[in-house]
Amino acid sequence: MALADPERGISNGADSTSLFSEIIELNVGGQVYVTRHTTLTSVPDSLLWNMFSKKTPKELARDSKGRYFLDRDGFLFRYILDYLRDLNLVLPDYFPEKSRLQREAVFFQLRELSKLLCPKMSKDNSITDDICQSDSEELSLQSASASATPLVGLESSRALSVISSAHSPSLGSKKSGYITVGYRGSYTIGRDIQTDAKFRRVARITVCGKTSLAKEVFADTLNESRDPDRPPERYTSRYYLKYNFLEQAFDKLSEFGFHMVACSSTGTCAFSSNDPNEDKIWTNYTEYVFCRE
Repeated sequence: MALADPERGISNGADSTSLFSEIIELNVGGQVYVTRHTTLTSVPDSLLWNMFSKKTPKELARDSKGRYFLDRDGFLFRYILDYLRDLNLVLPDYFPEKSRLQREAVFFQLRELSKLLCPKMSKDNSITDDICQSDSEELSLQSASASATPLVGLESSRALSVISSAHSPSLGSKKSGYITVGYRGSYTIGRDIQTDAKFRRVARITVCGKTSLAKEVFADTLNESRDPDRPPERYTSRYYLKYNFLEQAFDKLSEFGFHMVACSSTGTCAFSSNDPNEDKIWTNYTEYVFCRE
């Protein structure tokens, strides 16, 4: 898709007073979106409206391919864009990221969307029962006013304890199950076997297992872009982690009560060129199976 030329002001069918093209390409946290200029400016005084109405293309950050870049959650932006198209909020039946989406709505200055994401407005839609910021402040005020009466203060403390335990994985009930962590890596060994080997390049750490278990353990560090909106009791093999350190993944699994029960690995060797005297490049795929009983 052709972008507007910032030097010549080519609009490609958009408003003749706009320097932006009718079709806009965005890079949001590594996820690419293509939409109309009118969609991005559909909510006056929002962040996107200001970006694409009040600024020029030269003032906006771009990636190496010329797309406008936003350093936000690329997975959640799909719901922001859906809302901008017709100003309606439509979420899957199971959507555990509501509080994070509300944070994105606040960032993009979409006040009506932020209100719709408040639990008081969305319980009928069975999105989630998380406490929003206004509810937390109200609960704090109630707890402070009740502290004058010892009995009421005790009940408030118990209520706060229940709320905190609901968000604590160590206190909540833990389900048994398996999680498989895999990676494809490579390393190079020089012509002299005693020279330093270049360890360990890990391109991506994959996560396989039940969706609810994977999200419980890895939470925000889990990239769900290849398999979004997966119900909690379904299984997936398309998740991967946002970091490349195996030990960090092992620490998280151990923290949540998982222990390794099996592992397997395969490897191949190749030369970096046709010269057999050149460095050898070893590639391998390894999987680790963790269990919580």
